[in-house]
Amino acid sequence: VKRLAAALKPELDLQFNYLGLQTLYDRYFLHHEGKRFELPQAFFMRVAMGLALNEIDREARAIEFYEVLSSFDFMSSTPTLFNSGTKHSQLSSCYLSTVSDDLDGIYEAIKENALLAKYAGGLGNDWTPVRALGSHIKGTNGKSQGVVPFLKVVNDTAVAVNQGGKRKGAVCCYLESWHLDIEEFLELRKNTGDDRRRTHDMNTANWIPDLFMKRVMEGGEWTLFSPSDCPDLHDKTGKAFEAAYTRYEDKAARGELKLYKKIPALQLWRKMLSMLFETGHPWITFKDACNLRSPQQHVGTIHSSNLCTEITLNTGPAEIAVCNLGSVNLPAHMMRDAGGAMVLDHAKLKKTIGTAMRMLDNVIDINYYAVPKARNSNVRHRPVGLGIMGFQDCLHLMRTPYASEAAVEFADRSMEAVCYYAYWASTDLAEERGRYSSFAGSLWDRGILPQDSLKILSEQRGGYVEVDMSSTLDWDALRGRIGQVGMRNSNCVAIAPTATISNIIGVDACIEPTFQNLFVKSNLSGEFTVVNEHLVRDLKKLGLWDDVMVMDLKHFDGSLRRIDRVPEDLKQLYATAFEVEPVWLVEAAARRQKWIDQAQSPNIYMAGASGKKLDETYKLAWQRGLKTTYYLRTIGATHAEKSTVTSGQLNAVPSQGGVASGASAIDAAAAKAREQMAATPATDMKFCAIDDPTCEACQ
Repeated sequence: VKRLAAALKPELDLQFNYLGLQTLYDRYFLHHEGKRFELPQAFFMRVAMGLALNEIDREARAIEFYEVLSSFDFMSSTPTLFNSGTKHSQLSSCYLSTVSDDLDGIYEAIKENALLAKYAGGLGNDWTPVRALGSHIKGTNGKSQGVVPFLKVVNDTAVAVNQGGKRKGAVCCYLESWHLDIEEFLELRKNTGDDRRRTHDMNTANWIPDLFMKRVMEGGEWTLFSPSDCPDLHDKTGKAFEAAYTRYEDKAARGELKLYKKIPALQLWRKMLSMLFETGHPWITFKDACNLRSPQQHVGTIHSSNLCTEITLNTGPAEIAVCNLGSVNLPAHMMRDAGGAMVLDHAKLKKTIGTAMRMLDNVIDINYYAVPKARNSNVRHRPVGLGIMGFQDCLHLMRTPYASEAAVEFADRSMEAVCYYAYWASTDLAEERGRYSSFAGSLWDRGILPQDSLKILSEQRGGYVEVDMSSTLDWDALRGRIGQVGMRNSNCVAIAPTATISNIIGVDACIEPTFQNLFVKSNLSGEFTVVNEHLVRDLKKLGLWDDVMVMDLKHFDGSLRRIDRVPEDLKQLYATAFEVEPVWLVEAAARRQKWIDQAQSPNIYMAGASGKKLDETYKLAWQRGLKTTYYLRTIGATHAEKSTVTSGQLNAVPSQGGVASGASAIDAAAAKAREQMAATPATDMKFCAIDDPTCEACQ
């Protein structure tokens, strides 16, 4: 105990900003009837000790883990921070399951959702196997009501079972695009129609095979089937799916299938995009990119992603996939090179990731599993999801606008480094602890690394894959290393939204562009005015940071574009999310996806959205090999000048805030402006991109 106590560094409390400290106090510190028992450094040590329980030299490892957490170099996900070192060690973030096509299986899946949600897990359900509306039911000689009535039950279960009293239950349901119920599935989030066939609280996502996208590109017909008539389509991918699907189309044409529907593929695609624009759902995710690039395709099929679209793991009747998350704070790993330019500090990054991967691997053995299927799957494959946060902060440090080739190149090189060191760390763990049990036959085992699998995708797709294949690190050495010692983890990398943990350490979330340079962030701790500190520093140097600038920023909703006295280079550097063309978001995401063995949560921001722009953006995402996309955020062209989303209220930044002398300027301006606030509202940012600011289901 003395050794651990001596390792505590109370001075590190000073690196918190107000929002970070308040977030920890409100939701993370252990308490009894409202009385907190932890201070920040004791909290980090409790998490570190919990993750080091099974280590041989527990104290040394706990101190190592404490140091990466307390220095903000790496942060574990919210469930791990909640529960590590407590009597109930549910440390995982995400659970994925497949629902069987029978009443027992359907209600077993709903029960599993409830048990997993109870202990703070975000859920992804694959509903494709469940027969469509009008399908024959052998047992009763009746006709099925289809998927939709059951999804209403899933929706209400997520609302009823909150996550350990700490946050609301959250679930996303996935359906493949050939399912006969797909058209009604697309309308689940509409505010009109029969409310018994609507799910207002649940997330939905399209699980789209490549064949559908090819039919869209080529103007072909698309046929919808009931999975009870073609059960093998669910597990098939690539050319095997295409062959089976066209056989069923031939059977339908010969009259051997009674229940099917033919529609133009472009018509269904347009409905997908219009519903995405209108309701924010279902999200667009790509089945074949996920499966054909999966290291684990030898032992199963990926049937869905998770709640935040970054986890891509196999599910089936005997397996519920589990993923444990944590994220590297990328700006903490930047340094100045000999020429004074900001670059990645590879030595520090490798060291941090080595420790982080060990922490994530430990979660698998310490974790509490609410259902046996989850334990069996996680112990067998040992997947983890190391992510990043603060990508936008790095660009600010480098003086690089998000909408630039240089930013896309940095996305490529930074992700290459993170993935290289993560995979290498997994080989180190394999050498020490043994390889994961289903390693034999995996892409790792066959010497095929994630970037190599793009060739498989291109071959199976028959083209339509255009990705920059440049690399800079010694990947052959890694191939040799994997061939020698294997991998400890079937999957290592996934970029989750990091909504709350990025608040704690005070950086921009994951890979997101700056939402606005001055906005109100809403979460369970209340509402906080957030200001871009990089911008404040630059404006101070130019003598432009004053009450008038604060008022201008508030009036133009955090945008610099119409503030005349701000130099053009700063307007470019501090362009907000809706001022960055979505093509830049897709291009940067594509460069990252090249290296990642799972996926990422890329939001698409679009000012002045149109059918044409949506069509081009999501087709580009498919052609660039993205596995998934997340929320589509749009504002009308009439509002694009002000970059406003919804009206909120500007808070005064508390004096403890992280802007130092800038805070008093905001305080003064906010006080003067209170009477005008109703007339010129600032944007109210409900962050993580989940509709509800109370949700922190991933990180």
